[in-house]
Amino acid sequence: MSVTELTYRQAIARAIADEMEIDDRVLLFGEDVGAAGGVFKATEGLQERFGPARVLDTPISEQAIVGCAIGASLRGLRPVIEIMFADFAGVCFDQLANELAKYRYMTNGQVTVPVTVRLANGAGGGFGAQHSQSVENWFLNVPGLTILTPATPGDAYALLRAAIRDVNPVLYLEHKGLYNLTGPVSDADLDVIGRASVVREGSDITLVASQLMRHRALEAAELLAAENVSAEVIDPRTMVPFDYETVRSSITKTNNLICVQECSPGGSWGATLIATLAGDSLELFDAPPLLVGGDNTPIPYSGALEAAWLPSPERIVDAVRRTLAY
Repeated sequence: MSVTELTYRQAIARAIADEMEIDDRVLLFGEDVGAAGGVFKATEGLQERFGPARVLDTPISEQAIVGCAIGASLRGLRPVIEIMFADFAGVCFDQLANELAKYRYMTNGQVTVPVTVRLANGAGGGFGAQHSQSVENWFLNVPGLTILTPATPGDAYALLRAAIRDVNPVLYLEHKGLYNLTGPVSDADLDVIGRASVVREGSDITLVASQLMRHRALEAAELLAAENVSAEVIDPRTMVPFDYETVRSSITKTNNLICVQECSPGGSWGATLIATLAGDSLELFDAPPLLVGGDNTPIPYSGALEAAWLPSPERIVDAVRRTLAY
């Protein structure tokens, strides 16, 4: 086992390279992933190392990228593909939701489609309404897809390697606002799909937050500590399958829940989590669970308005105060 300090984007490139090194069935293709090293430089150096036959630049056609990946996987390969901005999943939604997600089921398990779809997710960079969305919620009602949302370099590395090895199709959402984040990366534990991470222990309230919101929830927990409020912070890491047991175990201790997400509330993972746990037993909660998220509007382009749209540590703290005062 080795531990290395890497940025989030370096961890992604390292994960792909490590899997390509040990498995010649793995290949990477998408728009600008080769010669340019990706528009966010998350695949830099891979084409030079593995050659243009395994790291391919494609035309600007998300339908063609996903369709080609399905065909390649049916022929025994393990494609890793990139949808440059997660928002562009709308362009190839039929390929993702009606072909990739259902192929194994509709062939009665005769074939698998081990495709890893990388998508650059999230707001905070001033990219505007069509390039800033967190799209994991678009796919929550599509059985057959594994959905991963890493928030740290270590999780980015482990989850991506696990995704490439999985026999099922995986949507791997990497957050644009985290590419420069630095942290430890290890190959010690790659069995991470379906396992949430308790990143801060606490006794008064449970905060469940993913990707950029994980870090803001931790900032909120620090602010709350100054008020003698002990917040437990959980990062789901995996939206599908979701680790309900870790969250449920936390709530049996704190009896309070707030979900923090970077999207509008309707049809979201946070709403699903609250509905699921409340359906199990309302006795789990001392106060109604709250959902802190973006407004029900497109994401603004203006920096000031985008910052106001995104949940801040202060908004999370305010939600905690209201919950504990209930």
